[in-house]
Amino acid sequence: MLNKQSKMLRLTALSLAVAGAMAIAPTAANAEVSASVGVANMYLWRGVDLGNGSAAVSGDLSYSSSGFYTGIWASSGDSAAGQEYDLYAGYGAEFGGVSVDLCVWTYTYPQDSGNNDPGELSDAVLSVGFAGLSAAVYDNIAGSSGDAYYTLSYGYEAFSILVGKNDLRGNNDDDSDNDMTHVDLSYAYNDNLSFTLSQQVDQEQDNGKPKWVVSYSLPLGE
Repeated sequence: MLNKQSKMLRLTALSLAVAGAMAIAPTAANAEVSASVGVANMYLWRGVDLGNGSAAVSGDLSYSSSGFYTGIWASSGDSAAGQEYDLYAGYGAEFGGVSVDLCVWTYTYPQDSGNNDPGELSDAVLSVGFAGLSAAVYDNIAGSSGDAYYTLSYGYEAFSILVGKNDLRGNNDDDSDNDMTHVDLSYAYNDNLSFTLSQQVDQEQDNGKPKWVVSYSLPLGE
C-alpha cells in the first residue's frame, strides 16, 4: 500500500504507508542514503481511496544517521489535489525493546492552489512499539482543521492488522460526525510485494466497500 507513513509509512511513507511509510526509524551509526520506487493499484490513505480507483506510482529518497532521518516522498497524486510530494524528518530509537519514533511530515500539492507551499499542511507523528504491537498518533500542526489520526497495529511474520481512526473535526472541535474507523489486514509475500484488504467500519467516507490493494516496491541502488 502506498502511504505517507513510509505516506509513512502516508511513510508509509508507508499504513501499508501502511501505513505508512512512518515506520522509518533507522538506528545505524553510519550515515546512509536510500531510495525506492513503488506502484499500487490504488492510492489508499487512512482507509480512503484518494485516487478514485486509479493506480498510483511513488518514489522515496531518504538520508539517515544515528537514528535521525529525513527525506522526500512523492506520488502521482490523488484525484482531487493532483500530484503530491511530502517532506519528512524525525528520530527513532529503542529503549529496552521499546521503539519510539517522533517525526514531522509536510504534504505539498503543487497543482492545488490551496496547498502550494511546504508547511501549510503538516502532521507531527509519535509512534511507540513493542513485541510486534505499535500505536501511533498523527496530529495536524498546520492548518485550521485540527484533524487527528490514531492507529493501533500488530504484526506477526508476514501478516499484520491495523486499526485506524480518523478524527476529522473540520472547524468544529466538538463535531464527531466525520469520524471514521477502518481496519486493514495485510500480507507481505516478500520484501517487495504486499496485499492489503481495507474496510471502513463506521462513518463511511467514500463508498464504504472493501478495498483490495496490491503494491510493489523496489529499492534502488542495491
